[in-house]
Amino acid sequence: MKKHYLIFYFLFALISTNSFAQIALVEKANKKYDTYDFIDARKIYLKVIEKNYGSAEIYRKLGDTYYFNSDYSDAAKWYYYLIEKFPNEALTTDYFRAAQCLKSINQPEEAEKLMEMYRFKGGKIINVTSHKNVADTLFRKGVQDKLFEIEKIPVNTEYSDFGPAFYGNNIVFASSRKTPSSLKKQSTDLAGWDNQPFLNLYLAPIDKDMNFGQVKTFKPNINSPYHESTAVFTKDGNTMYFTRNNYLNGKKKRDRNHVIRLKIYKATRVGNTWGNIKELPFNNDNYSVGHPTLSPNEDKLYFSSDMPGTLGMSDIWYVKILGDDIYTSPVNLGNKINTIERETFPFVSKENNLYFSSDGHAGMGGLDIFVTKLENDSHGEISTFREPINSSKDDFSFIIKDDRIGYFASNRDGNEGSKSDDIYQIWERCEITIQGPIVDKVTGELIPNTEVTLIDSNNNKIKTITVGSDATFTFLLDCQEQYTLRAKKENYYPKEKVIETPKNPKTIEMPIKLNMPLALELSGPCPPDDLGCRLTLQPIYFDYDKSNIRPDAEVELAKILAALKEYPTLKIHIESHTDSRGNDTYNLKLSERRAQATLNWLLKQEIDKNRVSAKGYGESQLINKCANETQCSEQEHQLNRRSMFLIKE
Repeated sequence: MKKHYLIFYFLFALISTNSFAQIALVEKANKKYDTYDFIDARKIYLKVIEKNYGSAEIYRKLGDTYYFNSDYSDAAKWYYYLIEKFPNEALTTDYFRAAQCLKSINQPEEAEKLMEMYRFKGGKIINVTSHKNVADTLFRKGVQDKLFEIEKIPVNTEYSDFGPAFYGNNIVFASSRKTPSSLKKQSTDLAGWDNQPFLNLYLAPIDKDMNFGQVKTFKPNINSPYHESTAVFTKDGNTMYFTRNNYLNGKKKRDRNHVIRLKIYKATRVGNTWGNIKELPFNNDNYSVGHPTLSPNEDKLYFSSDMPGTLGMSDIWYVKILGDDIYTSPVNLGNKINTIERETFPFVSKENNLYFSSDGHAGMGGLDIFVTKLENDSHGEISTFREPINSSKDDFSFIIKDDRIGYFASNRDGNEGSKSDDIYQIWERCEITIQGPIVDKVTGELIPNTEVTLIDSNNNKIKTITVGSDATFTFLLDCQEQYTLRAKKENYYPKEKVIETPKNPKTIEMPIKLNMPLALELSGPCPPDDLGCRLTLQPIYFDYDKSNIRPDAEVELAKILAALKEYPTLKIHIESHTDSRGNDTYNLKLSERRAQATLNWLLKQEIDKNRVSAKGYGESQLINKCANETQCSEQEHQLNRRSMFLIKE
């Protein structure tokens, strides 16, 4: 009995000792977590779990250490374990974050199941409108994704690059890249949040062709041994607001948990020197304030903060700027914009549109970019964007300029969380829609099944299509470029048109008229000089006592015009006639007017007057029996009121 008791005692002591050891490790990890030292906290949580010691809190915080470093694959795993192992202790935020992570790793069906549980447990979703475009008039609806293009800009490195800001003909951005100045920062250790070097501000010049120059470290007195990021500059370029850790004049301050929080600082420029750095009065050692942006008239400063009154992890706030260093109390933008998660990286455009990033609104996964129209102290509906702006990963720090050139950061192309952050440029692709029918130049009839080829300025074929029964083609072209359209159809001459596209988007109607080869060679019973017979023309008819060219006559004249253009040496003679009604003298003058009207129609089409002659013959050359005193129908008289065409040489 004593032996059994002794064994039990040692087992109990061993288990108790192990439990106490794990509890001590969890406490140590929690302290790391509370000070945002996520990398070290993660290592300890994993060690504890390896010892089969776990709880809902441990899984949650372990998931958070990945989530807040944008490692959504690993975060999803631990949130999922939490929900499965401790369903009664799972919070609504656990379901929401797990769903966001699953979206980011392309598991939309599983993500939706978790979102259903989130809603079932009382979680709220703010509905947003999804737009495809990025035109800064609060986004013209109906514009296709293909009108926008994005590409990484050449300032990116293997480290985190984000937070672009406009500064004259430059962008200023944050980066954790290794440079001589950033290496000095490493003497204070790597940032415990993500184990990357501390952030500096950098400047990249941009020329008129949007080419980037050499990246330079921003002014040394702005960059400190700790983090600097997300700056905004006044229009005159003489004042900047920027985010920095709680560090000023060589002194750092911590909150009650020993965390160095973020603050917004203001600096002014005199000549080429930035100085007079001071923190804004609504900063506080016990909460973070950062990511400033100015309203268009620079009377409001918007920012992100977790100050008291924040609805979630961080909210968008603003203050009014009343004068030099005078600000109102911060105002929260409310629960239509702010959620229980993160709203951050605000930017206000010239059109007073507020762009921000959030992982609390329904999106594609991770941080997504949203926009709303600011209206006095309120705002309009909230909209989000599909690809190529948002992705399943983090998309944030969006800015846009008057000429609709924008920048934002994303880690969509990497698998290292925030270390994969890169800056992208986005621009509205200027496109011209060119469309039109293929028609017979003479008859105006549609010509289906015509082959149409689009050729660029380097004579490269871009696209070839065959038009359908409507004989209509449509191509999308870039602005301010030269193209050639080539149309080809059997039994017609090929036709080419050179196009110089304008600088602004528009739709251009451009019909292509094809000529059918004319058979002027002698064939069949045609007299050698009878142009009408050779071209199979109908006579040019006139109304009674009239000399104007009728619409049906213009169709036939167009055929003659085509022949004159195709055969530059061709010369013709016009003979015009009347019917027998009226006296001979009057009819002779009437026929002369008809001959001149026919001649003038051709001359107006820029035909050389030396190639065309005309003469009126009155009623002297009737082609039927309808002479004076003979009863004839109107149709029979019509046959005599005509112009005929002869080949002179």
